[in-house]
Amino acid sequence: MKLTFTSFELPFKYPFTTARGTKSYQPTLVVTLEQYGIKGYGEAPAIAYYDVTVESMIAVLNSKKAIIENYAFQDPERFWHFLHHLIPGQNFLICALDMAAWDLYGKMRNKSLSQLWNLTPGKEIVTDYTIGIDTIEKMLEKLKANPWPVYKVKMGAENDIEMIRALRTATNHPIRVDVNSGWTLAEAKQKIPLLAELGIEFIEEPIARFSYPEMAILHATASLPLFADESCVTEADVVKCAGSFDGINIKLTKCGGLTPALRMIANARKLNLKIMAGCMNESTIGSAALAHLIPLLDYVDMDGPLLLKEDIATGLTYDYGKVTISNNPGLGITVNF
Repeated sequence: MKLTFTSFELPFKYPFTTARGTKSYQPTLVVTLEQYGIKGYGEAPAIAYYDVTVESMIAVLNSKKAIIENYAFQDPERFWHFLHHLIPGQNFLICALDMAAWDLYGKMRNKSLSQLWNLTPGKEIVTDYTIGIDTIEKMLEKLKANPWPVYKVKMGAENDIEMIRALRTATNHPIRVDVNSGWTLAEAKQKIPLLAELGIEFIEEPIARFSYPEMAILHATASLPLFADESCVTEADVVKCAGSFDGINIKLTKCGGLTPALRMIANARKLNLKIMAGCMNESTIGSAALAHLIPLLDYVDMDGPLLLKEDIATGLTYDYGKVTISNNPGLGITVNF
C-alpha cells in the first residue's frame, strides 16, 4: 500500500466566527492510500481548539509512513484498529486514514459506502446552512444571500439573543443554534426560554464541555432539546451524554473516522439519544463521508463545501438543503488536484 498526503488552505466565502474566534480559511490535510493502482482519499481539517495542526499530522505521518505502507490491508475495520494502536490519540489523522481506507475498499469492490453498509439511500434529511457570529447587519445579509430550509446560527456573543431576534424577523424557517460552550450555566438558564419563544429547534453545547453534572441540571428544566458536540468526542462519551443531553453531534474527525462513528450511532440508538452528524468545514471529500451516513441520522450539518470559496473535489450536489451523492464506488467523489 502506498501512502501520500497533501495539505491545503481552503478560503471561506465569509470570515467564519464562533465563540472561540475567527478564521478566514480552513487548513486541511488530504491523505491518499493506493493499492493495485486504486486510490482512496480521506480528509482531516486542522482545528486549533483541539490543538491539531496540519504540520503535526504530517510529522506523525512521516514518522509512521513505512509501517503504514507495510500493512497488509484487508478491510477498513481491521485497519482502524491497527491505526488506533499505532498512533493513539491522533483521532483527526486516524479519521483521514480511515476515510481513505473505506474509499479504497469500496472502489476495490465496486460499491459505494452505503452499499457496503447495506443502507437504503434517499432519506429526506436536509443539511442546515451555518451563519457565523458577525454584526447583525452582516448576519442578515448572509441569511438573505443564502435562502435555505434550515439554518444553524453560532451563538456566544454578548448580543446573541438580539442576533436571533433579528434573524427571526427575516425567516420563519427552522433555526438551530450552536453555542460552542460559550455560556455559563446561569446564562443558559436565562437564555434558553427566550430562544424557545423565538421558535429555535434545538441547542448545541450550551455550556463548558464535559460539564455533565451541570448539563444534567440544565437538561432537567430546559424547554428546548440540547445536543452534545464538544462533550461527545469519542465512543466513550456517548453513554456520558445520556441523561444530560437529548442528542449527540458526531464529528468524524473528533471520534477517529467512519468506523467508530458507526459504533457511536448504534450505541446512541440504544440510549434513546437523537443523532446528528456534523462537519468541521471539510471539503467535498470529508463531507461525502457524512453523506453516506444520512440514512442512519436524525439531523445532519454538512454545509462545509457551501462555506468555501474553492473546493478540491466533486461528487456532492446540494439542492436547497437536500444532499445527493454520486453512484460512484467508495466515497463517490472525484478529486481535482
